[in-house]
Amino acid sequence: MITKRVGNRIKFLRNQMGLSQEKLALKAGIDRTYLAGIESGKRNATIISIEKIANALEVSMRDFFDLDNNC
Repeated sequence: MITKRVGNRIKFLRNQMGLSQEKLALKAGIDRTYLAGIESGKRNATIISIEKIANALEVSMRDFFDLDNNC
């Protein structure tokens, strides 16, 4: 399921940067519980939220959506 794959990608990239969910959410300007829902695959993130998260993770949207890369 795509929501789970996107969530796994966020979690992988977040862990690589050594960020907690709270710190990433703050950096991205989104609610921590929303981020937790996205990471767990329970929330369907908007493209705007994904862009905010990718920017906070300092990756391009192209690299973000490389879902087969290490996640």
